[in-house]
Amino acid sequence: MSFEDYRGVWVFMEVKDGAIVPVAKELLGAGRQLADKRKTELAGVLIGDGVSALAEEAIYYGADQVYVYDAPIFKHYRTETYMRALLACTEKYKPEIILYGATSTGKDLASAVATDLPTGLTADTTQLDVEEDTGLLLASRPAFGGNIMATILCKKYRPQMATVRPKVVRALPRDASRIGTITRESIELREEDVRTKVLEIVRQTVQRVRIDEADIIVAGGKGLGSPAGFQLIHEFADVIGAAVGASRDVVEAGWIGHHHQVGQTGVTVTPKIYFAIGISGAIQHIVGMQNSGLIIAINKDPGALIFQSCHYGIVGDAFEIVPMLIEQFKHALGKESSYARKV
Repeated sequence: MSFEDYRGVWVFMEVKDGAIVPVAKELLGAGRQLADKRKTELAGVLIGDGVSALAEEAIYYGADQVYVYDAPIFKHYRTETYMRALLACTEKYKPEIILYGATSTGKDLASAVATDLPTGLTADTTQLDVEEDTGLLLASRPAFGGNIMATILCKKYRPQMATVRPKVVRALPRDASRIGTITRESIELREEDVRTKVLEIVRQTVQRVRIDEADIIVAGGKGLGSPAGFQLIHEFADVIGAAVGASRDVVEAGWIGHHHQVGQTGVTVTPKIYFAIGISGAIQHIVGMQNSGLIIAINKDPGALIFQSCHYGIVGDAFEIVPMLIEQFKHALGKESSYARKV
Protein backbone atom coordinates (compact mmCIF):
# COMPACT_ATOMS: atom_id res chain seq x y z
CA MET A 1 0.00 0.00 0.00
CA SER A 2 1.42 3.36 -1.05
CA PHE A 3 0.45 6.08 1.40
CA GLU A 4 1.19 8.70 -1.27
CA ASP A 5 -2.03 7.69 -3.02
CA TYR A 6 -4.09 8.71 0.01
CA ARG A 7 -4.81 12.39 0.61
CA GLY A 8 -7.48 14.36 2.38
CA VAL A 9 -9.58 14.30 5.55
CA TRP A 10 -13.20 13.17 5.28
CA VAL A 11 -16.20 13.50 7.58
CA PHE A 12 -19.31 11.34 7.27
CA MET A 13 -22.17 13.86 7.24
CA GLU A 14 -24.92 12.06 9.12
CA VAL A 15 -28.41 13.43 8.48
CA LYS A 16 -31.40 13.13 10.79
CA ASP A 17 -34.87 14.60 10.26
CA GLY A 18 -33.68 16.50 7.21
CA ALA A 19 -30.72 18.21 8.91
CA ILE A 20 -27.03 17.54 9.42
CA VAL A 21 -26.57 16.25 12.97
CA PRO A 22 -24.55 18.48 15.32
CA VAL A 23 -21.67 16.03 15.75
CA ALA A 24 -21.00 16.08 11.98
CA LYS A 25 -20.62 19.86 12.13
CA GLU A 26 -18.33 19.45 15.13
CA LEU A 27 -16.20 16.98 13.17
CA LEU A 28 -15.89 19.44 10.30
CA GLY A 29 -14.32 21.81 12.82
CA ALA A 30 -11.87 19.15 14.00
CA GLY A 31 -11.30 17.95 10.44
CA ARG A 32 -10.51 21.49 9.34
CA GLN A 33 -7.65 21.63 11.84
CA LEU A 34 -6.30 18.25 10.74
CA ALA A 35 -6.57 19.11 7.05
CA ASP A 36 -4.87 22.48 7.51
CA LYS A 37 -2.04 20.86 9.44
CA ARG A 38 -1.57 18.37 6.60
CA LYS A 39 -2.10 21.08 3.94
CA THR A 40 -4.79 18.98 2.33
CA GLU A 41 -8.51 19.06 1.55
CA LEU A 42 -11.40 18.59 3.96
CA ALA A 43 -14.37 16.77 2.45
CA GLY A 44 -17.79 15.73 3.66
CA VAL A 45 -19.62 12.63 2.46
CA LEU A 46 -23.39 13.16 2.35
CA ILE A 47 -25.67 10.17 1.80
CA GLY A 48 -29.48 10.19 1.77
CA ASP A 49 -32.62 10.99 -0.18
CA GLY A 50 -33.20 14.66 -0.89
CA VAL A 51 -30.01 15.72 0.86
CA SER A 52 -28.36 17.66 -1.97
CA ALA A 53 -29.52 20.96 -0.49
CA LEU A 54 -27.48 20.23 2.63
CA ALA A 55 -24.17 20.11 0.77
CA GLU A 56 -23.70 23.86 0.99
CA GLU A 57 -24.24 23.69 4.76
CA ALA A 58 -21.26 21.34 5.01
CA ILE A 59 -19.18 23.89 3.13
CA TYR A 60 -20.37 26.70 5.39
CA TYR A 61 -19.10 24.68 8.38
CA GLY A 62 -15.64 24.09 6.94
CA ALA A 63 -15.65 21.56 4.09
CA ASP A 64 -13.79 22.27 0.84
CA GLN A 65 -15.49 19.44 -1.02
CA VAL A 66 -18.73 17.50 -0.54
CA TYR A 67 -19.42 14.14 -2.18
CA VAL A 68 -23.19 13.60 -2.44
CA TYR A 69 -25.09 10.33 -2.89
CA ASP A 70 -28.71 11.40 -3.26
CA ALA A 71 -31.20 8.68 -4.23
CA PRO A 72 -34.43 7.09 -2.92
CA ILE A 73 -32.55 3.93 -1.96
CA PHE A 74 -30.76 5.97 0.72
CA LYS A 75 -33.99 7.36 2.23
CA HIS A 76 -33.53 5.40 5.46
CA TYR A 77 -30.21 4.42 6.95
CA ARG A 78 -29.32 0.81 6.26
CA THR A 79 -25.84 -0.54 6.85
CA GLU A 80 -25.56 -2.22 3.46
CA THR A 81 -26.59 0.70 1.26
CA TYR A 82 -24.58 3.37 3.09
CA MET A 83 -21.55 1.11 3.39
CA ARG A 84 -21.51 0.40 -0.35
CA ALA A 85 -21.75 4.10 -1.17
CA LEU A 86 -18.96 5.05 1.22
CA LEU A 87 -16.76 2.18 0.08
CA ALA A 88 -17.19 3.20 -3.56
CA CYS A 89 -16.30 6.79 -2.75
CA THR A 90 -13.30 5.73 -0.66
CA GLU A 91 -11.93 3.44 -3.35
CA LYS A 92 -12.36 6.19 -5.94
CA TYR A 93 -10.80 9.14 -4.10
CA LYS A 94 -8.63 7.49 -1.40
CA PRO A 95 -8.80 9.69 1.71
CA GLU A 96 -6.12 9.30 4.38
CA ILE A 97 -8.53 9.95 7.28
CA ILE A 98 -12.27 9.34 7.73
CA LEU A 99 -14.11 10.61 10.82
CA TYR A 100 -17.57 9.51 11.96
CA GLY A 101 -19.71 10.73 14.83
CA ALA A 102 -19.97 8.15 17.62
CA THR A 103 -23.73 7.94 17.22
CA SER A 104 -25.62 4.69 16.71
CA THR A 105 -25.53 5.29 12.95
CA GLY A 106 -21.92 6.46 12.82
CA LYS A 107 -20.61 3.58 14.90
CA ASP A 108 -22.57 1.03 12.89
CA LEU A 109 -21.38 2.41 9.55
CA ALA A 110 -17.76 2.86 10.62
CA SER A 111 -17.48 -0.69 11.92
CA ALA A 112 -19.06 -2.09 8.76
CA VAL A 113 -16.67 -0.13 6.52
CA ALA A 114 -13.71 -1.24 8.65
CA THR A 115 -14.61 -4.90 8.10
CA ASP A 116 -14.34 -4.43 4.33
CA LEU A 117 -11.35 -2.12 4.07
CA PRO A 118 -7.87 -3.34 5.10
CA THR A 119 -7.69 -0.87 7.98
CA GLY A 120 -8.56 -0.37 11.63
CA LEU A 121 -10.99 1.79 13.56
CA THR A 122 -10.54 3.73 16.79
CA ALA A 123 -13.86 3.91 18.62
CA ASP A 124 -15.23 6.65 20.90
CA THR A 125 -12.31 9.02 20.40
CA THR A 126 -12.24 12.10 22.61
CA GLN A 127 -9.12 13.87 21.25
CA LEU A 128 -7.76 14.17 17.71
CA ASP A 129 -4.46 15.31 16.27
CA VAL A 130 -2.27 14.45 13.30
CA GLU A 131 1.47 14.31 12.73
CA GLU A 132 2.17 16.98 10.16
CA ASP A 133 5.00 15.13 8.38
CA THR A 134 3.81 11.50 8.49
CA GLY A 135 0.03 12.04 8.41
CA LEU A 136 -0.44 9.65 11.32
CA LEU A 137 -3.80 10.24 12.99
CA LEU A 138 -3.43 10.49 16.77
CA ALA A 139 -6.79 9.28 18.06
CA SER A 140 -6.98 9.35 21.85
CA ARG A 141 -9.60 7.87 24.13
CA PRO A 142 -9.91 6.81 27.79
CA ALA A 143 -8.85 3.23 28.46
CA PHE A 144 -8.68 0.74 31.35
CA GLY A 145 -11.93 1.90 32.86
CA GLY A 146 -11.13 5.55 32.27
CA ASN A 147 -7.93 5.55 34.32
CA ILE A 148 -5.58 6.49 31.46
CA MET A 149 -5.73 8.13 28.04
CA ALA A 150 -4.59 5.87 25.21
CA THR A 151 -3.49 7.23 21.83
CA ILE A 152 -4.14 4.73 19.06
CA LEU A 153 -2.27 4.75 15.75
CA CYS A 154 -2.87 2.99 12.45
CA LYS A 155 0.67 2.88 11.06
CA LYS A 156 0.39 0.37 8.24
CA TYR A 157 -2.96 0.98 6.57
CA ARG A 158 -5.07 3.72 5.01
CA PRO A 159 -7.55 5.26 5.41
CA GLN A 160 -7.22 5.85 9.14
CA MET A 161 -10.67 5.88 10.75
CA ALA A 162 -12.16 6.97 14.05
CA THR A 163 -15.55 7.52 15.59
CA VAL A 164 -15.62 10.67 17.72
CA ARG A 165 -17.93 11.32 20.63
CA PRO A 166 -20.38 14.20 20.33
CA LYS A 167 -19.49 17.42 22.17
CA VAL A 168 -15.75 16.70 22.56
CA VAL A 169 -14.74 18.97 19.66
CA ARG A 170 -16.21 22.28 18.60
CA ALA A 171 -17.89 23.23 15.35
CA LEU A 172 -16.62 26.26 13.50
CA PRO A 173 -18.93 29.26 13.22
CA ARG A 174 -21.22 28.97 10.21
CA ASP A 175 -19.72 31.02 7.36
CA ALA A 176 -22.10 31.43 4.42
CA SER A 177 -19.39 33.18 2.42
CA ARG A 178 -17.31 29.99 2.10
CA ILE A 179 -17.09 28.45 -1.36
CA GLY A 180 -16.46 24.78 -2.06
CA THR A 181 -17.01 22.04 -4.61
CA ILE A 182 -20.03 19.74 -4.66
CA THR A 183 -19.59 16.46 -6.52
CA ARG A 184 -22.60 14.26 -7.30
CA GLU A 185 -21.83 10.56 -6.99
CA SER A 186 -23.87 7.45 -7.70
CA ILE A 187 -23.60 3.68 -7.55
CA GLU A 188 -25.58 0.91 -9.20
CA LEU A 189 -27.73 -0.41 -6.41
CA ARG A 190 -31.24 -1.84 -6.78
CA GLU A 191 -33.74 -2.20 -3.98
CA GLU A 192 -34.27 -5.88 -4.76
CA ASP A 193 -30.54 -6.48 -4.19
CA VAL A 194 -30.61 -5.06 -0.65
CA ARG A 195 -31.14 -7.68 2.02
CA THR A 196 -32.76 -5.44 4.63
CA LYS A 197 -36.04 -3.56 4.24
CA VAL A 198 -37.40 -0.72 6.35
CA LEU A 199 -41.03 -1.57 7.06
CA GLU A 200 -41.85 1.11 9.60
CA ILE A 201 -40.18 3.86 11.60
CA VAL A 202 -41.36 3.88 15.22
CA ARG A 203 -40.36 6.98 17.16
CA GLN A 204 -39.88 6.72 20.90
CA THR A 205 -42.33 8.95 22.70
CA VAL A 206 -41.01 8.50 26.25
CA GLN A 207 -39.91 11.83 27.69
CA ARG A 208 -36.26 11.62 28.67
CA VAL A 209 -33.90 14.29 29.87
CA ARG A 210 -31.28 15.30 27.30
CA ILE A 211 -28.36 16.39 29.42
CA ASP A 212 -26.24 16.82 26.29
CA GLU A 213 -28.51 19.73 25.32
CA ALA A 214 -28.72 21.41 28.74
CA ASP A 215 -27.26 24.86 29.40
CA ILE A 216 -26.87 24.15 33.13
CA ILE A 217 -26.15 20.78 34.73
CA VAL A 218 -26.00 19.87 38.41
CA ALA A 219 -24.14 16.58 38.73
CA GLY A 220 -23.69 14.50 41.87
CA GLY A 221 -21.36 11.72 42.92
CA LYS A 222 -20.94 9.06 45.59
CA GLY A 223 -19.79 11.77 48.00
CA LEU A 224 -23.48 12.42 48.63
CA GLY A 225 -23.59 9.14 50.53
CA SER A 226 -26.95 7.65 49.61
CA PRO A 227 -29.96 7.88 47.28
CA ALA A 228 -31.60 10.11 49.89
CA GLY A 229 -28.56 12.38 49.89
CA PHE A 230 -28.65 12.54 46.11
CA GLN A 231 -32.06 14.20 46.34
CA LEU A 232 -30.09 17.36 47.15
CA ILE A 233 -28.96 17.36 43.51
CA HIS A 234 -32.53 17.15 42.25
CA GLU A 235 -33.57 19.96 44.56
CA PHE A 236 -30.77 22.27 43.47
CA ALA A 237 -31.35 21.48 39.79
CA ASP A 238 -35.07 22.12 40.12
CA VAL A 239 -34.53 25.51 41.75
CA ILE A 240 -32.11 26.80 39.07
CA GLY A 241 -33.75 25.07 36.09
CA ALA A 242 -30.87 22.69 35.44
CA ALA A 243 -30.60 19.12 34.19
CA VAL A 244 -29.39 16.44 36.60
CA GLY A 245 -26.13 14.63 35.88
CA ALA A 246 -24.34 11.87 37.73
CA SER A 247 -21.06 10.04 38.00
CA ARG A 248 -20.70 6.42 36.94
CA ASP A 249 -20.57 5.17 40.54
CA VAL A 250 -23.94 6.77 41.28
CA VAL A 251 -25.54 5.20 38.23
CA GLU A 252 -24.05 1.78 38.95
CA ALA A 253 -25.36 2.04 42.51
CA GLY A 254 -28.86 2.52 41.11
CA TRP A 255 -29.44 5.99 42.50
CA ILE A 256 -30.40 7.38 39.08
CA GLY A 257 -30.84 6.15 35.48
CA HIS A 258 -27.99 5.67 33.01
CA HIS A 259 -29.14 8.47 30.72
CA HIS A 260 -28.04 10.92 33.45
CA GLN A 261 -24.46 9.59 33.46
CA VAL A 262 -21.72 12.00 32.40
CA GLY A 263 -18.41 10.54 31.26
CA GLN A 264 -16.67 8.03 29.08
CA THR A 265 -19.39 5.39 29.33
CA GLY A 266 -22.17 7.95 29.56
CA VAL A 267 -22.81 11.27 27.83
CA THR A 268 -20.39 14.02 26.87
CA VAL A 269 -21.77 17.43 27.78
CA THR A 270 -20.84 21.06 27.12
CA PRO A 271 -23.19 23.18 29.22
CA LYS A 272 -22.59 26.82 30.00
CA ILE A 273 -22.41 25.94 33.72
CA TYR A 274 -21.55 22.57 35.26
CA PHE A 275 -21.83 21.92 39.01
CA ALA A 276 -19.85 18.88 40.18
CA ILE A 277 -21.00 18.03 43.70
CA GLY A 278 -19.48 15.17 45.65
CA ILE A 279 -17.63 14.00 42.53
CA SER A 280 -14.01 12.95 42.99
CA GLY A 281 -12.89 13.71 39.42
CA ALA A 282 -11.94 10.39 37.82
CA ILE A 283 -10.68 10.83 34.26
CA GLN A 284 -13.65 8.92 32.80
CA HIS A 285 -15.92 11.62 34.24
CA ILE A 286 -13.64 14.54 33.36
CA VAL A 287 -13.56 13.68 29.65
CA GLY A 288 -17.33 13.92 29.61
CA MET A 289 -17.57 17.48 30.97
CA GLN A 290 -14.19 19.16 30.57
CA ASN A 291 -15.40 21.43 27.76
CA SER A 292 -18.12 23.02 29.87
CA GLY A 293 -18.12 26.81 29.88
CA LEU A 294 -17.86 27.16 33.67
CA ILE A 295 -17.15 24.29 36.06
CA ILE A 296 -17.92 24.70 39.77
CA ALA A 297 -16.86 21.88 42.10
CA ILE A 298 -17.97 21.22 45.67
CA ASN A 299 -16.14 18.52 47.61
CA LYS A 300 -15.04 18.11 51.22
CA ASP A 301 -11.73 16.52 50.15
CA PRO A 302 -9.24 19.30 49.31
CA GLY A 303 -7.15 16.76 47.38
CA ALA A 304 -9.99 15.66 45.09
CA LEU A 305 -8.93 15.51 41.44
CA ILE A 306 -12.02 17.47 40.41
CA PHE A 307 -10.35 20.64 41.73
CA GLN A 308 -7.72 20.30 39.00
CA SER A 309 -10.38 20.57 36.31
CA CYS A 310 -12.72 23.25 37.66
CA HIS A 311 -12.82 27.02 37.34
CA TYR A 312 -14.12 27.50 40.89
CA GLY A 313 -13.77 25.04 43.74
CA ILE A 314 -15.42 25.01 47.16
CA VAL A 315 -13.93 22.75 49.83
CA GLY A 316 -16.63 21.80 52.29
CA ASP A 317 -19.62 19.61 53.11
CA ALA A 318 -22.15 19.63 50.26
CA PHE A 319 -24.98 19.24 52.79
CA GLU A 320 -23.99 22.57 54.31
CA ILE A 321 -23.02 24.47 51.15
CA VAL A 322 -25.67 23.41 48.65
CA PRO A 323 -28.68 24.23 50.90
CA MET A 324 -27.25 27.74 51.28
CA LEU A 325 -26.99 28.02 47.50
CA ILE A 326 -30.51 26.70 47.15
CA GLU A 327 -31.84 29.30 49.56
CA GLN A 328 -30.05 32.15 47.79
CA PHE A 329 -31.25 31.05 44.35
CA LYS A 330 -34.71 30.37 45.74
CA HIS A 331 -35.04 33.91 47.05
CA ALA A 332 -33.51 35.42 43.91
CA LEU A 333 -35.85 33.46 41.63
CA GLY A 334 -38.92 33.55 43.86
CA LYS A 335 -39.06 29.79 44.38
CA GLU A 336 -39.69 27.67 47.45
CA SER A 337 -37.19 25.03 48.46
CA SER A 338 -38.67 21.60 49.09
CA TYR A 339 -35.30 20.46 50.43
CA ALA A 340 -35.40 23.20 53.07
CA ARG A 341 -38.89 22.01 54.09
CA LYS A 342 -37.72 18.40 54.42
CA VAL A 343 -34.83 19.24 56.72
